[in-house]
Amino acid sequence: MQKKIFTLALALMAALTMTAQNVDKATVTANAEAAAKAGADLQKLEQAEKAWKFDGTVGLNAAATGLVNWAAGGKNNVNGIAYAKLHLLYHKNAIAWETNFDTDFGLTWIQQKEDPFQKSSDNIKLATKFGWEFKQNWYLTVLGSFQSQYALGRNYQDGYNPIISKWLAPSHTDISVGIDWKKSYKGADFSIYLSPIAGRITTAYIGNTWNERYTKEMWLAADPTRTEADWTPAVYQELMNTHQDLRSELQDLNGTIRYDQQGNMVYSNARIEMGLSFKGGIAYTYKDLKLSTTLALFSPYQGKGFNVKDAWLADNPGKTEADFWAAGYYFEWSNNNRYFGMFDVDWDVALSYQFLKCLQVTLQTSLKYYPGTLVADQEGVLAERCQFKGVIGIGVGYSF
Repeated sequence: MQKKIFTLALALMAALTMTAQNVDKATVTANAEAAAKAGADLQKLEQAEKAWKFDGTVGLNAAATGLVNWAAGGKNNVNGIAYAKLHLLYHKNAIAWETNFDTDFGLTWIQQKEDPFQKSSDNIKLATKFGWEFKQNWYLTVLGSFQSQYALGRNYQDGYNPIISKWLAPSHTDISVGIDWKKSYKGADFSIYLSPIAGRITTAYIGNTWNERYTKEMWLAADPTRTEADWTPAVYQELMNTHQDLRSELQDLNGTIRYDQQGNMVYSNARIEMGLSFKGGIAYTYKDLKLSTTLALFSPYQGKGFNVKDAWLADNPGKTEADFWAAGYYFEWSNNNRYFGMFDVDWDVALSYQFLKCLQVTLQTSLKYYPGTLVADQEGVLAERCQFKGVIGIGVGYSF
């Protein structure tokens, strides 16, 4: 009897042991499969995170000057500039998509009765390019970019401040197809882009409501004896017919006016050109120091247009070139200096250094030169000029 009980107990223990082993094997197998799947998912997630890169700098710079009985002169003032430089990159396998957004806006308050608030900085730049890597570091690329500003820009003078720019006046839109070379080396990212198929749209667009509102302002400021009651629809229509309205003024300044081959002046909200485009850029980061610079060039595929100066001199015997310029015929720039070999130039530099986690020192410069775009000097003389802006600031900033 005891032998039977012992044999039965031994058989039961053997059965339980085999069942436990089967359960353990199944559990181990299931756990191994789950771990493998989790590892694969984690690897995919890591690869996806590596494919995307987002970085940039945002901040606010401010400065204030207070004067009390200051013999050297000056006025109390406060200046503030908000800025952002954002960069988004997607790069996986042979596909690269890169987007840059640079913007800033600044206001200055000056302790004075006339125009105490004045715009000190205003800029919008958005560029995106999509490329296919056909050879290491070489991409077939489609690029689009847009430049403009947010608010009205004025030439601040005593008594009256004429408008010289606004949203979409001017703006520059580029669409092109070309070859892009990219390479990273010792913390620096290099990019060179060349496009023989580039289109540029330059606008000087003013809506009808804005045009009437600020044309009225110009008309009243030109003669102090005029009153609101003198402004009528007929006056406005006459100003538009003779191109003395704000829209025509901004078209003059930004070169969207041209002469046809018969010498007739053609007014337009936009100038569309095909040409050659070049863009180069360097972005470098070392610990808390960031440096970026970009150079963009564009030259239109067209020859010289109607020569206003020669035609005027032929129609006015005995007159000289000095007489031509004195007569105010500056439209020659719009035609004759927009031909192949004359380049639109945009060169931007940004340097930032972050310390104490949230404080940042920044230096930003921007150089521009656009043939056909007229800029007034301090005496009000219009001419093509090299434009330059430099901003040095210290303030609250964050880099990521």
